[in-house]
Amino acid sequence: MKLVQINATCGAGSTGRICVSISETLSAKAADNYILYASGQSDYVRGLRYMRHKEVKLQALRSRILGNYGFNSKAATRRLIMQLDAIAPDIVHLHNLHGHNCNLEILFSYFKEKRIKLYWTFHDCWAFTGYCPHYEMVNCTKWQTGCQHCPQKGHFSWLFDRSPYLFKKKKEIFTGLDLTIVVPSDWMAKQVKQSFLHNYDIKVIHNGIDLSVFCPTESDFRQRYGCQDRFLILGVAFGWDARKGLDVFIEMAKRLDERFRIVLVGTDDRVDRQLPKNVISIHRTGNQAELAAIYTAADLFVNPTREENYPTVNMEALACGTPVLTFRTGGSPEILDDNCGAVVDKNDLDGMEREILRIFEKSPYTRQACLERAKEFDRHSRFEEYVKLYEEKNPVFD
Repeated sequence: MKLVQINATCGAGSTGRICVSISETLSAKAADNYILYASGQSDYVRGLRYMRHKEVKLQALRSRILGNYGFNSKAATRRLIMQLDAIAPDIVHLHNLHGHNCNLEILFSYFKEKRIKLYWTFHDCWAFTGYCPHYEMVNCTKWQTGCQHCPQKGHFSWLFDRSPYLFKKKKEIFTGLDLTIVVPSDWMAKQVKQSFLHNYDIKVIHNGIDLSVFCPTESDFRQRYGCQDRFLILGVAFGWDARKGLDVFIEMAKRLDERFRIVLVGTDDRVDRQLPKNVISIHRTGNQAELAAIYTAADLFVNPTREENYPTVNMEALACGTPVLTFRTGGSPEILDDNCGAVVDKNDLDGMEREILRIFEKSPYTRQACLERAKEFDRHSRFEEYVKLYEEKNPVFD
């Protein structure tokens, strides 16, 4: 049995790392498998790149001009199909297809013609909307009936709103497939069940992390930043903006007194210009072990995300023994239980402040309770679920 995963990246970013973890799990069972990817460089032995960097950039530009996101990259898609033909996979597992890395119509026509068994992990909502990977911040529900007058059109096209066309094309292309949809959260499963893809089998498989890396890691972080006697509040994101809750941290920095100190990881010069002077800004970490040390040093991890599927950062914090406070957004609350963190309604800044003060004063969550919860996120167990799914749906897979 041969299996191919298709993704924008291989080993890079959250989806690229998930692909490699699935591949390594399969390889440990001597299963023949490959990752076909479009962007970045990877030295992973089973990764095969089918696009050039300049080609990806050109297709992104075409999408911006024409507004036909997902329906460019014709030459690259034919190249991808040639590689699929050469491998002749029994199963194709799709991940991120909105990295300007394929032409949906060409690729899915091929899948239908070859009657290939498909799995597709939805890392966001893009597959069942005209344009949007996320729509919670703009409170849009048009995707449930038919996209039009897209409130986020400007993020995807400079000139045209082609969301009605793209929605109809996706609905046409993504029906009639031998497809199982995989989602990382119960929240995402509910979204899919309200979409035009609701008739497909939907399987929830939570994302996992490496608990040998994300674990309590002692360091001199507090001493280096002069906050030994402060209650350390941590935020981690890559691409800080309103969606990630940057404004929430700015507001909390104004409200909280000198007993507290906020640390943000993943910032840049643009973000620094917006931050109050009492916020510690860390642009990047050298490696995951360094990040684990920062998680460990914190007293509380705060995730005021406004659009989310199943955030890895919540899991990483708990695995380092740090409790989590999050907005009630997407699948973010699903990662917590009553013993390791708290949830407040999205955009409730007063509620967020009250919870921070409560956790500071009462210390209701222990490191051991966080570590116990983190056992649920062991990547080996989670990615074994993919293998079990392949075996369940394909009896000849071994």
